[in-house]
Amino acid sequence: MTGEKPVPAEPWGDRIRQAYEDEDARLRNEYDRSLPFQDAMFDRWERARKLGFGEKASIYNSAVIFGSVTVGEESWIGPYVVLDGAGGSIRIGSTVSISCGVHVYTHDTIAWALSGGAIDPRRGSVLIGDRCYIGSQCVITAGVTIGNGCVVAANSVVNKDVPDGVVVGGSPARRLGQVEIRDGQPVLVYDDGSETFVADGY
Repeated sequence: MTGEKPVPAEPWGDRIRQAYEDEDARLRNEYDRSLPFQDAMFDRWERARKLGFGEKASIYNSAVIFGSVTVGEESWIGPYVVLDGAGGSIRIGSTVSISCGVHVYTHDTIAWALSGGAIDPRRGSVLIGDRCYIGSQCVITAGVTIGNGCVVAANSVVNKDVPDGVVVGGSPARRLGQVEIRDGQPVLVYDDGSETFVADGY
């Protein structure tokens, strides 16, 4: 009608906020979880596909990727992970769990800083084999290889290679035991003689 004022468009910030609130409500209702904006709004399987990861792999949007990083089938990269392949490649196998806050580095500048820049940064690729569990807040340093079927306890700093089927923990990480499969079930057998049946919880 002549003389009517046009209705102003809803500010884009309000639309984004409403979309997030709607998605947050859905996630809380369906999955009993509330995520920050980026992890709620972006599909982690789609991101993994765009990054060329293996089939059914997933990576949270809050995870950071630098350089050459490859991830195998069905592996899970949690929130706030850093995969820094800027100093060499990072290769992660299949059915690997990289828990929240894990940092994997392929270079460090310790010698560079202490030498006043006279020594180049140290660089080295990182390999994590198939069927590994990397606990929350771990740091894996440049040049490390972690074998197949390993467990790295939370809050560990891994600065040496880990053989297949070994449990490590600590800062720096040291051997704590080994992984055994009994009747199809993983069992953590510690060097002190104790055991944990993983399927039953810790």
